[in-house]
Amino acid sequence: MHANARRAKTLAELAKAIANGTPSAKNSEALAKLGVPEDEQTNAAVVAAAVFHQAATGNIPAVEKWQQLTEDSAHDSGRYYLPAVQIGKAFVDINRQIEPNKEYIFKGGRGSLKSSFIGFKIVEIIKNYPDINGCVVRKVSNTIKDSVYAQIKWCILQLGLEEEFDFKVSPLEITYKKTGQKIYFRGADDPAKLKSIKPERGYIGFLWLEEADQFSGEEEQRNIQQSVLRGAGDVFFLFKSFNPPKSKTNFMNRYVAQRKANMVVHTSNYLDSPAEWLGEFFLAEAAHLAEANPSAYENEYMGMANGAGGLVFENVIDEEITDEQIATFDRIYQGVDWGWYPDPYVFVRLYYDKARETIYIFDEHRVNKQLNSATAAWILDKGYNDYLVVCDSQELKSINDYMGLGIKAQAAVKGPGSVEYGIKWLNGRKIVIDSHRCPYAYKEFTEYEYEKDKDGNDITGYPDANNHAIDATRYALERCMARRENRA
Repeated sequence: MHANARRAKTLAELAKAIANGTPSAKNSEALAKLGVPEDEQTNAAVVAAAVFHQAATGNIPAVEKWQQLTEDSAHDSGRYYLPAVQIGKAFVDINRQIEPNKEYIFKGGRGSLKSSFIGFKIVEIIKNYPDINGCVVRKVSNTIKDSVYAQIKWCILQLGLEEEFDFKVSPLEITYKKTGQKIYFRGADDPAKLKSIKPERGYIGFLWLEEADQFSGEEEQRNIQQSVLRGAGDVFFLFKSFNPPKSKTNFMNRYVAQRKANMVVHTSNYLDSPAEWLGEFFLAEAAHLAEANPSAYENEYMGMANGAGGLVFENVIDEEITDEQIATFDRIYQGVDWGWYPDPYVFVRLYYDKARETIYIFDEHRVNKQLNSATAAWILDKGYNDYLVVCDSQELKSINDYMGLGIKAQAAVKGPGSVEYGIKWLNGRKIVIDSHRCPYAYKEFTEYEYEKDKDGNDITGYPDANNHAIDATRYALERCMARRENRA
């Protein structure tokens, strides 16, 4: 018994000595690349690094071991660290590298988990920095409740910390009960509310600009940063996230290419995310688009800016659509954008081939200064009362006029972000327009450009001009634009 006990003690002491020993030159070099200081480079650190590398590849036992190691460290230091199982593998490395007083930009396609990661990181910051409050900003305030506010609340619930926070919806705020720290939510469309934030304790120490490409250029972002972080102390965090727009000349695509000092750019895509977090439908849609429209797939899912310039629609093809071809179209969609003068009234008739992700626009009616009775007569004369006509909901009286004249008319469903969503959806399909049948629609789609800032850089804004056929097309196809939220 005594000999065995001595042997066990000797082995334990030997293991401890090995753990504290100096690693090989090769292992020391690898530790240095991970940011481990020279005086902390031990064999134990080599083992920890090996566990980390395995966790980063998605090895579940390694993830659980890494979580145990980091939780032990958190207990020792009194700091709160995110559980490793909540972090997508693309963010394991950047998670441990984030430090104050830098600008972190997270870009990626759908399902890349960038917004989820930032939401988790904000919770960690609140718990570890008792003097820091934060602000989350989107371009438009009426999109916040169901996006970033819901995202951070979801993160708190996933972490099992809901009892530690209060959630308020009027105004939108999340409060950490222990210290009274707050997370404020604001829209850039109300600058006065951005300037008026005054925490009861501490200062605004983190700012998250979500969908950063939606802002009106770098200048607007700088103004927001200066307004919100103007009283920041020695410690602050700046996060920006966005799905790269197709146009390479978009200001955010240009901005991240600068790689200025104190700016860290992180890129991810859905292939880095656990499949079970995304779901079968998401993965099937991604695979389908990759086959049907590789260019749209690269932009929407892989987060690649693969457009040539400032044109919104680079997916339009001028192609003859014959009467024989039209006769085979088994499901027709129709839309109307109301107008008088100078804005025109526009009707479009089209077909959507879901299997091939292709839209065929094959008839249009564009006029000025015509009464509803006249445009309705044109539809009836053409025999186009065979399918529903979805109309701009801004003119309910005109819709009632159509219904009274025997046309199956219906108001389009609009909501926050519907224009942006609709245009992005159209961009994900091939659009075939017969320019002889539909010259106005072809001209609009092929000349429609992104808005520009004062320096001439593209911004992710869509001008409300010369877009009447585009709007009518959006209305016609709104039933096909099924929205489904994913961890982004």
